[in-house]
Amino acid sequence: MTTPSRITPSGARTPRTAVVVGAGMVGLATAWHLQERGVDVTVLDREGVAAGSSWGNAGWLTPGMAMPLADPTLWTYAPKALLDPAAPLHVPARLDPRLWSFLARFAAHATQRAWDRAMAALTPIDRLALDAFDELSAHGVAARSTPGPFVIGFEDERQAAPFLHEIAQVEAAGQVVPLRRIDQPDGAARLSGPTHPDAGRAPEASGAVWHTTPATRPGGGRAPEASGAVWHASSSTSPDRGRAPEASDAVGRPAQLTDRVRAVYALEGQRFIEPGPFVGALGDAVRARGGRIVTGATVTGLLAQEGRGVQVLVDGQDPVVADVAVLATGAWLPGLARPLGVRTLVQAGRGYSFTVKTDVPVEQPIYLPARRVACTPYQGRFRIAGTMEFRGPDEPFQPRRIEAILASVRDLFQGVDLDDRHDEWVGSRPVTPDGLPLVGATRAPGVYVAGGHGMWGIVLGPATGKLLAEQIVTGTVPQEIRAFDPLR
Repeated sequence: MTTPSRITPSGARTPRTAVVVGAGMVGLATAWHLQERGVDVTVLDREGVAAGSSWGNAGWLTPGMAMPLADPTLWTYAPKALLDPAAPLHVPARLDPRLWSFLARFAAHATQRAWDRAMAALTPIDRLALDAFDELSAHGVAARSTPGPFVIGFEDERQAAPFLHEIAQVEAAGQVVPLRRIDQPDGAARLSGPTHPDAGRAPEASGAVWHTTPATRPGGGRAPEASGAVWHASSSTSPDRGRAPEASDAVGRPAQLTDRVRAVYALEGQRFIEPGPFVGALGDAVRARGGRIVTGATVTGLLAQEGRGVQVLVDGQDPVVADVAVLATGAWLPGLARPLGVRTLVQAGRGYSFTVKTDVPVEQPIYLPARRVACTPYQGRFRIAGTMEFRGPDEPFQPRRIEAILASVRDLFQGVDLDDRHDEWVGSRPVTPDGLPLVGATRAPGVYVAGGHGMWGIVLGPATGKLLAEQIVTGTVPQEIRAFDPLR
């Protein structure tokens, strides 16, 4: 049911109808939040709900790890990756001017200064991410997220140092990211590695412990972690002698890790979902509210005129007309958005996954940062995901990428049947050179975009939809997405 048009502070009329192009997490979350504000919504997708990168990913809701992809370490591992066909980062050796133009811009952002700037821009929406999932689940989306902890494994302490450094930088930017060592012989949760933002020195393995303090957001307000406590580095024990929160006491070394994994940490305060079923439930909720989801609809262009709405042109079908339109087509965004003034390059960063059986049920996600492999419990099996392959989004599935993932984990897993694989999948994630999404208005009146989240479209999708719907209906750009201006 539509609401009467109102005048926004900018002088425009609030929309009563909207077309959202793309039925993944970002598009459906935007549709749901537009409905929350009284807008009638039609969703168009060329395949179906969760048919793209929203289906086979790891399903991680990890705002504490939602950071820019390009960082200074790129200069260390990228040259090796270009020469190693089994490397987690893969770029096909071929003449492709557009791809190499993207890579040049991507590399230009692999500096500490650029990373810090992008991390500062991502932090405000990172803080909203989990609450946005709770809002969906509390208001009609019949799916839930599952709290961690996430198990982070390394072959030695030296290998752990880059990850610990990344987490310290994320905390320095304003998030709380609880992390603790879980495989110390005496049971103490200790950190060794680079300086933590809350510590005046780099804590030694035998000296610093992670201790509980009330979990608060920067600037006040209690954080929504279920455990109610976080871990910070310091050089002395807490009054409760370093005891972990009750929710974390049972966390131990997963049976699936071999003895080669010698340093194991627990990352708290994050969650995970089964992404395909969750996005499917979100689509059901949009339909239940009266929204229309049209599949098999390939959008070829848009015609927008001030005060006359937007015509969305669909191959072989009549145009769909609405007051506003939102493009949420992931790695395919440039084809429709570039003629509307969105010049930032968007490159498909393709990830691969499959599921396997395990001898012992897996209860929490496992991450192997040095191998760039993310694993999650999925419908009674174990989903293993990895690789960042820069190819076109419609290029064929490359079996060698699955083989590369297998080769990287065989010596680290046990009781995992890597030869009985189901659901082998490739999905194209929309990567921008500067690591920031594209969210907001285009040059065409009434046309908006929501995309370019890279690996973080699942975790940031609901918050993105909420904030963009606010901009569309009120005419005011929320502070959290101002840095994501698609016309930058």
